[in-house]
Amino acid sequence: MLIGICSDSHDRYQAVEKAMAIFDREKVQHIIHCGDVGGKKVFDALAGRSVRYVWGNTDYDRNALEPYAQNLGIAPPGSPPLMLEWGGKTIAVFHGHEKEFRDAETNLSVDYILSGHTHRRHDTRIGDARKINPGALFRAEIKTVATLDLEKDQLQVFEVI
Repeated sequence: MLIGICSDSHDRYQAVEKAMAIFDREKVQHIIHCGDVGGKKVFDALAGRSVRYVWGNTDYDRNALEPYAQNLGIAPPGSPPLMLEWGGKTIAVFHGHEKEFRDAETNLSVDYILSGHTHRRHDTRIGDARKINPGALFRAEIKTVATLDLEKDQLQVFEVI
């Protein structure tokens, strides 16, 4: 199973559209947005796909954005962490600013911990978990997204131009 991971779009819907073109080309089955969505046009760009997301620290208009996303068929995030189980793997999704994120490495028994927030991509292993930040679609020198093959535990990073 191949998932697409993006973060920190901050309402830059054009960058999200380019990211979705990459994910469509790579034939990802599910998309995870790790927060700081920014606005309705970002959800418009995500619509029609299997998408899960979390709120970031700059997603101020959640009361308007969440029902808008739901009307597009995008499930609400719930409380952090967003816990997913796909392809026999457990995934905890954060933005990265939550207090629960600081303790995730020691408090969660998961295969993957996904986050954004720093606008810097990274990929590290903490015990049995793999901690991944795909980078950012805004305020990053090089804008990036990633795909993760859950069967092969293989991460691929793509530059969004």
